[in-house]
Amino acid sequence: MAIVLFRVDERLIHGQVVVGWGTVLHPDVFVVVDDELAESGWEQELYCLGLPPQMEARFASVTQAREQLPGWQTGWPRVLVLTRNVRTMRRLLEGVALPGVEVNIGGLHFAPGRRAVLPYVYLSDEERDDVEALATEGVSVSARDLPSTRATHLAQLLGSE
Repeated sequence: MAIVLFRVDERLIHGQVVVGWGTVLHPDVFVVVDDELAESGWEQELYCLGLPPQMEARFASVTQAREQLPGWQTGWPRVLVLTRNVRTMRRLLEGVALPGVEVNIGGLHFAPGRRAVLPYVYLSDEERDDVEALATEGVSVSARDLPSTRATHLAQLLGSE
């Protein structure tokens, strides 16, 4: 498999991901990395309802996904990896040698303790720390809601530019 995108989006599989990113990146499989969702068959079914028949969804815990990452790096099918939050993405990629990895932050919405960074990205102090930790691992982090919009890079996200 070839990973076409690592994306953090609270909504996981939804129209913006399936239609917006899917029509540009042409993933065959959406892999949702989420410890709780990996154990809930009925919730998995709900997420699969909006997928076109030619696309597949798989659900994995962080531990399972870390074991499978090397296989997802090469070949076919094309994989779009989704996590619900930055912490899960950090746990997934921490200490894994994946040269050139880019993480897209696509949708983290308002919640208590979060501050607006972009209209579609709100980060808490802990989430900012997780984003910085990803960067320390060599991961390129940017925010972009759709492929047709300009990416906002790490320094802009954290207000250091």
